[in-house]
Amino acid sequence: MAHQNIFSGNPLDRAGDLRNDSEWLAEQEANPEAKAMVLWEGRPLVEETAEGPRLTWLSLKHARDIVPDRDVFLGLWKEAPVFAIEFEGSIDPTNGPLGGLGVFHEMRGAAAILPAGDAAMAGGAKSLFDWRRKHGFCANCGTLSETTSGGWKRRCPACGTEHFPRVDPVTIMLPVYKGGPEPICLLGRQAAWPVGRMSALAGFLEPGESIEEACAREVKEEAGLTVVATAYHSSQPWPFPSQLMIGLIAEVSDDQARPDQTELESVAWLTRAEAKAVIAGEHPTIQAPPPFAIAHSLIKAWVEEG
Repeated sequence: MAHQNIFSGNPLDRAGDLRNDSEWLAEQEANPEAKAMVLWEGRPLVEETAEGPRLTWLSLKHARDIVPDRDVFLGLWKEAPVFAIEFEGSIDPTNGPLGGLGVFHEMRGAAAILPAGDAAMAGGAKSLFDWRRKHGFCANCGTLSETTSGGWKRRCPACGTEHFPRVDPVTIMLPVYKGGPEPICLLGRQAAWPVGRMSALAGFLEPGESIEEACAREVKEEAGLTVVATAYHSSQPWPFPSQLMIGLIAEVSDDQARPDQTELESVAWLTRAEAKAVIAGEHPTIQAPPPFAIAHSLIKAWVEEG
């Protein structure tokens, strides 16, 4: 397999065909081995164990007693059904029914401490809940839609239209220039980021665009550079709310980068030695994207090429 980023590597069998069978799904819900992870406003509940932080799991029955009608089916773990439930509202449930069972972590913070499989399951659950919360009405006729297939589909009772969780594809690329004394890569900075943070360039694919075309357009728009070649590195599910980051190395024709001052306020060209210092946290002015972000993987991969 290609490089595996955080939020990928979900260990569950999604049971994509079986979850459409309402009788089969009812059997899974009644299974005494069924368990559920817990989220609160997109934050997973995490407990400390002897092996380190892990997701907190409840029996599905216990979870439904606390939060009825707020669960989704995630898949099967060694034939045992796995679900997720979500609390909504401003009150931390660990101050009430979940007291002593762990701490809720913002998803980015959880990704930094959880094992890869736990982070992948939690990220997938967050994306499902985000979709369900924002797509309650039929986009075809406006009628309130109904949840089916364990939370993986919504059906309109009026016009029969079926709606599925959407994933927004994003190209994220590291521009590199090979025509100078030594290869260099380009990082960009958005004004809203923490002081010193710089990262790869990124942008959503538009209808009718290939991955390569979107990459070239975004690099031209944001930095004024012309892409002459692209190479795929890896991809990353990104549950904020539900994107697929498509990681690329983008070779450009020159080093005359100009930040557009809309998406990017500044850019910086780095040699491999300088990029290595960024990844190691040793650069005097530039902070790397967090290790769980695919941008970090792209920079690290380019550094290790040399």
